[in-house]
Parts: sequence; C-alpha cells; structure tokens
Amino acid sequence: MLLKDDTLEIRLATAAEDLLAAQRLRYAVFVAELGGDGPMVDHAAGLERDAFDEHYDHLVLVDRARDRAALDHVVGVYRLLRSDRMPAIGRYYTEDEYDLGVLKQSGRRLLELGRSCLHRDYRGGAAMLLLWEGLAEYVRRHRIEVLFGVASFHGTDPARLALPLSYLHHQHLAPPPLRVHAQERHFQRMDLVPRAQIDRKAAVLAIPALIKAYLRLGGAVGEGAFVDHAFNTTDVCLVMDTARMTARARARYSGGGR
Repeated sequence: MLLKDDTLEIRLATAAEDLLAAQRLRYAVFVAELGGDGPMVDHAAGLERDAFDEHYDHLVLVDRARDRAALDHVVGVYRLLRSDRMPAIGRYYTEDEYDLGVLKQSGRRLLELGRSCLHRDYRGGAAMLLLWEGLAEYVRRHRIEVLFGVASFHGTDPARLALPLSYLHHQHLAPPPLRVHAQERHFQRMDLVPRAQIDRKAAVLAIPALIKAYLRLGGAVGEGAFVDHAFNTTDVCLVMDTARMTARARARYSGGGR
C-alpha cells in the first residue's frame, strides 16, 4: 500500500480483481462516457483493455466501502511503465502516436503515464489529490526523472480544437531535449491559430482539467497532435522533467504542500 485515508487507499494492483475493476472503470469512462472503442474492448463484460495491460503497473485508487466482489472497488487508476522494464515489452503505448526518440536516447529514467481516469462520483475532490500523491510516491521510489504520456481532448475535429491546441503549441511547447513529435504518418499540426490572435482566457477554459494540472506542475507538450478516431479523442503528448519543476509545484507534487 502506498497511501490511504479514512475510506480510500492508493496502491498498485495486486490481484486479478484489481485489474478487472480498473478495466471496468476505464470502460465506464473511455467507452460509455466518451464513446471510445478498440479491438480488445469487451462490451459484453464492460471492460476496456488492450495488449499492453499485462506489462504495466496499475496504480489503483480503492474505496474500501465499495463491493470488491462486484469489481466495483476501484474508483481511480493510472497505468504506468518504467524505462527499466522496457526489455519485457519492447515499446511504449505512446509510440503508436509519438516518436519518443529524444527521450529514449537521453539515458534518463522515464515513466509513461496512461489510462488515467476517475469514477464520475469522485471527481473534483480528495480522490484526485490522493491519486496524484500515490503517483508522486511511485516516482520517488523509482527515482523517475521524466514523465510522459498522451492526454486527450474529446472529439476528432482539430478545427474545433484550434484555439486550445494553438495555445499549447505557442505557450507550452517542450524544449528540444524533451520535444517528442507525433508520428509523421498521422502528424496533426497544432499551430492552427497565430499567436497574436489567441484569446488566452478562452483557450485555457477549453483545455481539459488533467492537461492543465500537468502544465501547472511544469509540464509541456510535444510537437503535433494525434487524432484517435477509435477513442474519439485528439491527443497531445505531455512531458514533464522533474528537475525543472518550480519549487511550488515540486512541493505540491511531492506531498510537501497542497
């Protein structure tokens, strides 16, 4: 166990029912709420899963008051893969969308984040903070230097997302040593609106909360977006160098402040 409070605990999935409950939560969020799909999605059982699951750690937020036998106990999840475990699988999930060459060749300790979601009844409160604190503890234990992973806008029409995508490109583009690129075969430009024409307030309001949270911690985005028609999303790749975080963000991320 990593952390807990009166009813919630954050830990790595330790049993088959933990992973199944995480996949059921992912189905509720990514498929039922957001309209996603995929070749291994099990609609009959209500499970969102893929071929990467067996190779990753699954950080799960558990509500001990919910029914474990009914696979109802996981209310938050992160899927994690450390660079020191790469020989077991050969590639990251993110590589389907982004060229990670600059990160993989850096020799630094990497952690891929993915499939992050919260049960709708637990959003906007202590649950998200506990999930983040559990992630911070995992990062400390494994001495992670760079975090990365895709995060999504709902919808697959870049023109409708032109304002927030352009804002991210002009204001939060990663420095060259961290600047991953969307794979050329499906590269979607993000600089769709000139910098001078961006309405900053409107752009920020259009950015999903999770992406804004990473930006507040010092995160940046890679070059180009990926339109994921299967998941009904437009993805950006977020990258965060833990050594470049601001002092305030570092204190919050490491559990030293809120």
